Amino acid sequence: MGSAIKMRTDYSAAELRRRAKSSKDSKQSRRLLSLAAVLDGMSREDAARVGGMDRQTLRDWVHRFNDAGPDGLEDAWNGGPEPRLSVSQKAELARIVETGPDRAVDGVVRWRRIDLQRLIKERFGVDYHERYVGTLLKQLGFSHISARPLHPGQDGEIVEAYKKNFPRTLSAHLADLPKGKPVEIWFQDEARIGQKNGIVRQWARRGTRPRQPADQRYKSAYLFGAICPARGIAAGLALPFADTEAMQLHLDEISRHVARRAHAVLLLDRAGWHTTAKLKVPKNITLIFLPPRAPELNPVENVWQYLRQNWLSNRVFEGYDAIIDAACGAWRELIERPNTITSIGMREWAHVGQSN
Repeated sequence: MGSAIKMRTDYSAAELRRRAKSSKDSKQSRRLLSLAAVLDGMSREDAARVGGMDRQTLRDWVHRFNDAGPDGLEDAWNGGPEPRLSVSQKAELARIVETGPDRAVDGVVRWRRIDLQRLIKERFGVDYHERYVGTLLKQLGFSHISARPLHPGQDGEIVEAYKKNFPRTLSAHLADLPKGKPVEIWFQDEARIGQKNGIVRQWARRGTRPRQPADQRYKSAYLFGAICPARGIAAGLALPFADTEAMQLHLDEISRHVARRAHAVLLLDRAGWHTTAKLKVPKNITLIFLPPRAPELNPVENVWQYLRQNWLSNRVFEGYDAIIDAACGAWRELIERPNTITSIGMREWAHVGQSN
């Protein structure tokens, strides 16, 4: 081994120890202490042990110290290779992903990684591996998620206007209530539960194609459900049909769950059995109808998704009784989770003052 490298002497051992004590970089502190030991006359081998390194490593840090002083003892990261896509190119790619493909031009109805791999190569001249395209999308803030249904006839302006004007709508519907009477916001909907059941995503080893039972029979029942997100409660019935008689039973069930001396505002869609004059709406409930073709305004749609993903999909039901048992079991699981009901159901536009 060559002779020891002479250290610069414009820093004293005491000063190096003070810097080590004040440094927020633990690695720099250990290196400073080793060099302070060298200045105190300790052998290079023993001084290296002070900083948890070998003698050759200490020699390298002496070179760095001689060149740049204590600051040279910090780890110098070069930041890695330059990104192959510029900031502006990444922003353009994000806009492309968010806008979605043009079927006539791109030949697909949704972006896949292999489609974006081709697009990036054609537009930016960068040839990424398909797997890295997924990594890049995550870096840009995208996730591979299920889309919500959008009715092709929906008028987005009507939906936004409904949300914006809901406080005014609520006040108009509740004008006859006594001043200060507590008001609860409820949402209601129905879901068909049947033998022709759904299959949902599951975790599986890459490259495999897991199989789940899929019945081809058609027996079914209807789960009528309503939630009060603010209270974290729900009222549901499993019934054979979705009609006026079933809706009447559900209204009566909701009425029993409204808090004593409170009044419920029930938001629901415009199905025929909701709007018929044959319904006898309980005195403690006021119906407010959602705009047509706007299921995303009703959080019970998300409740159905939650129930299917956790308890109802990937199953075969032997008959009607099994369907009813499964629907009731899933609903009981839901009502045992008030925080989940609140998390799924709260809508800022609807919960803007629940007493008049």
